[in-house]
Amino acid sequence: MELRTIITATVIIAICSCGEVEKPIDLTAKATADASKYEIGRITENPLSSYVRLPGQLKPFEEVNIYAKVNGFVDNVLVDRGSPVKKGQVLVRIIAPELESQVQIATSKYVQAQENAVASREQYRRLKDAAKEAGAVAPLDLDNALARMKADDARVMAEKSNVDVMNNIKSYLVITAPFDGFIIQRNISSGALVGPGSKTNDQPMLVLQHLKKLRLEVFIPEAYVDQVDLTRPVSFIFNSIPDKEHTAKISRSANALTNMRSEAIEVDIQNDKQQFKPGMYAEVKVPLLSEAKSLLIPNNAIVRSTERQYVITVKDGRAQFVDIKEGLKAKDSTEVFGKLAGGDEILLHATDEVKEGTTVK
Repeated sequence: MELRTIITATVIIAICSCGEVEKPIDLTAKATADASKYEIGRITENPLSSYVRLPGQLKPFEEVNIYAKVNGFVDNVLVDRGSPVKKGQVLVRIIAPELESQVQIATSKYVQAQENAVASREQYRRLKDAAKEAGAVAPLDLDNALARMKADDARVMAEKSNVDVMNNIKSYLVITAPFDGFIIQRNISSGALVGPGSKTNDQPMLVLQHLKKLRLEVFIPEAYVDQVDLTRPVSFIFNSIPDKEHTAKISRSANALTNMRSEAIEVDIQNDKQQFKPGMYAEVKVPLLSEAKSLLIPNNAIVRSTERQYVITVKDGRAQFVDIKEGLKAKDSTEVFGKLAGGDEILLHATDEVKEGTTVK
């Protein structure tokens, strides 16, 4: 009896199960999710910052590589690396025996030309006095004497110029400082053979730098060139002295872009105490014009790949790619440059899986 009851219950449950109708799958939710998976935002146009932070480097206000102007041997080096020098101070003396001989030869020719000119002048004077008597001197002889006297006078002037040239060349044997500064490099010793630095790989004898005044050189990217306020002072912090901020005015700008598409500006810095050194790096805050505005987009709207970086704009319900360049970054937004305008719609949380021309609702 119990077995029959169990079998009957099992049959009833099977019949009921076979009688259930399967419900259709609801695809509306998935379609709704696909249609709403794109989050759309807008480009805003606001000032991002009143300054741009850029790297800078100190350079000497003046720097010169000192070479020998004539061939010779170093007789004496009167300075060394680190020596302070004044303008006109003797740095190196060079000896050149061949040049001394050339100076003596030029001087001798000058003296000889002077003697010849004196003789020619005296001869012409005598002939001119003799010609006062009719028929004593032929006119042709008088003319020849006059021409010889003028030629000898001209030769004297030429030889004198030659002597001056040789003396100027001789003065090159004494090397002097062209301005006040410090010797920061020395590459010669007494007895070394030196000559004009005609080859690009020739090292200079000395390197002189003016260090009591330095140039802080900063390169402004092309995107910010028109936004820099040249009338306001810049502030900067040296990496080696991070606890002290300095301020100074922009002294000059190049008014031209380099091959790296940037414009150089310079800030003059007094360095009387020699606390700053050429080559030091600084972090410089360059002021921007107050009315300068930037195109700002959320950080998650930028798509980056190995080939390009772009944003996906929405126009007429379709996705369009626009290449951009990034500028300053804030906490949740980034300054961008490209063919964009304030108010343009863009995709947020964009990825490279979105294809150009995709319908966006």
